[in-house]
Amino acid sequence: MAKKTLNGKVVLVAGSASKRGMGHAIAIRFAEEGAKVVAVDKYSSPRSLFSGDEGWKGLDALVQEIESLGGKALAVAADISKSKEVDEAVKKALDKFDKIDILVNCVGIRGKVGPSIVELDEQDWESVLAVNLTGAFLLSKAVAKDMVRRGQRGKIVHIASAAGRRATAGSAAYNASKFGLIGLVKSMALELAPYKINVNAINPGFFITNLRDEWFDEQGKKLGLTVDEFREKDYKKVTASVPLGRMGTPDEIADLALFLVSSQSDYITGQDINIDGGSYIP
Repeated sequence: MAKKTLNGKVVLVAGSASKRGMGHAIAIRFAEEGAKVVAVDKYSSPRSLFSGDEGWKGLDALVQEIESLGGKALAVAADISKSKEVDEAVKKALDKFDKIDILVNCVGIRGKVGPSIVELDEQDWESVLAVNLTGAFLLSKAVAKDMVRRGQRGKIVHIASAAGRRATAGSAAYNASKFGLIGLVKSMALELAPYKINVNAINPGFFITNLRDEWFDEQGKKLGLTVDEFREKDYKKVTASVPLGRMGTPDEIADLALFLVSSQSDYITGQDINIDGGSYIP
């Protein structure tokens, strides 16, 4: 039997409670590879607006999935934009498993889509930056502090976005947060390299997740469509712009994340890697 890639490792996956989220897929994949998983999310049981997802139990369901695979997991509800809650979450992880070898941060909010910079409300701007950028900083700081203390190799991966490489009108806060996150990753990679801690980012393009559920619902109601109908309409439009002719899946993000936290990526740090079906080729 082949040795599991992450046997003996402890991974903290932030933003893992959504049914169709990247964090969910990553947590399951890592558990399959032998990792103990600390699943963190602000919302213990976020709603999914995909048909058939009614009754999704969030973090509890994720822990049950991992345990059904023979793995070990801990669910922690925490808002990563608040330093006290981040510190408490990391402490719970350390109390349970004694260490954190890997951090994968999948937390992200889209914010309002459409308002120009002259229309964007200051509170909307601050809320996106607080979660997408300040939250990434607070989480990285808390986990890296323990990695440095232990003196063992560590891996940190942040889910950034294609929007951190290419701006779009009406998304100033989201663009700024993701451009900033990529900059944070590069700076941390330099600072943590002496401690053999690799820091990288993943830039997803168009993926099938829960990220835009509320927007799909809002837009669908304006047109007299169900959320599923509007989502399908949007996906067809988006797919037409992707050279490979389809949208990506969270499992494909999990594949890339697994590579970046494995020993196969020990010589890769400070990189932001596009995974977008060829949508952005500089």
